[in-house]
Amino acid sequence: MPMIKLDVNNQDLFIAGSHTTATTVEWTMAELLRNPSKMAKARAELEEAFGRGAVEEAELGRLPYLQAVMKETLRLHPPAPLLLPHETSEQGVTLGGYSVPKGTRVLINAWAIGRDPAAWSPEPEAFSPERFLDHHREVDFWGRSFEFIPFGSERRTCPGIPLAATVVPLVVATMLHSFQWRLPEGKTPGDVDLRDRFGAVLELASPLWAVPVQIPADGLY
Repeated sequence: MPMIKLDVNNQDLFIAGSHTTATTVEWTMAELLRNPSKMAKARAELEEAFGRGAVEEAELGRLPYLQAVMKETLRLHPPAPLLLPHETSEQGVTLGGYSVPKGTRVLINAWAIGRDPAAWSPEPEAFSPERFLDHHREVDFWGRSFEFIPFGSERRTCPGIPLAATVVPLVVATMLHSFQWRLPEGKTPGDVDLRDRFGAVLELASPLWAVPVQIPADGLY
């Protein structure tokens, strides 16, 4: 996930990994707040799994809808939209029908791949975790499914995958299970701004504002 060089120190690695992880959590919450029915499904799954108890990390892999929410967020909003740069090391390379000279730097547009209508119809621009419970059930982000490579693939696969695959669903699950989330007064789901700001990391152009409401002890709202 983080776009880093190999000569950075451990502190740089930590900052890069934590920043992209926090960005993914923000995108996830923004999409759920814009799609209340999806948030309700995720919260219902957590309620069934944990009741009013704490979220347990070891059980997160058994929550298919939560995992689908994470995948769908990464599909639409990959933290590193152009991944890490690649370079052709041999002559005679052909890519998409084009001849690519040796030494050419190649950027892979993971953002566009994740929205390709040929792979993600119907409604490739829509936030629909259900697609990962249907015909894309077996698609994962470990670099084996080329229509979905938010972390890259092969030798350039991001070393931060285990961190993201653990921390993002844990943080999102804890936030959803511990609080009822609402938009500021006067705002509706359609007001959630999903415009992005392109850079080394793809961020929300406008920071997300949401109001956490403590869940009563009886679990009723």
